[in-house]
Amino acid sequence: MKVILLKDIKGKGKKDAILDVSDGYANNYLIKNGLAVQYSKRSKEILDQEIDVREKEEQKLINEYNEIKRKLNDKIIEFKVKTGKEDKVFGTISSKQISDKLKEMGYKIDKKNIKINDAISSLGIAKVEVELHREVKFNLNIKLVK
Repeated sequence: MKVILLKDIKGKGKKDAILDVSDGYANNYLIKNGLAVQYSKRSKEILDQEIDVREKEEQKLINEYNEIKRKLNDKIIEFKVKTGKEDKVFGTISSKQISDKLKEMGYKIDKKNIKINDAISSLGIAKVEVELHREVKFNLNIKLVK
């Protein structure tokens, strides 16, 4: 029996895959548990429509992220920090602090999307990578001042 997977199934396939499985497995497990639907012309049409809608939403999201990238790419974000002797900075700047600063500026970027390679713990400018989507990545400059 041919089925269309509604969810990823380990060892069988990913969501939206069309598989040929035994009737018993399809009826007693996949369809019964809502993991798949029986393949037909109508179910194939519905699948194609859903994939098309998802691709359009994905493209719309990518366009929004590209607009954010255009505005923020290589922009300098300044943090005032306390320093000790010989201009040693107390602590480091975290992705949470960068995310909060971006929120103040009107950009909602989650801290998980901000990648800090080297600790930002000295005066001057440091680069961090922001990955909004697997296709949309850019750099921010973080500047620490007294």
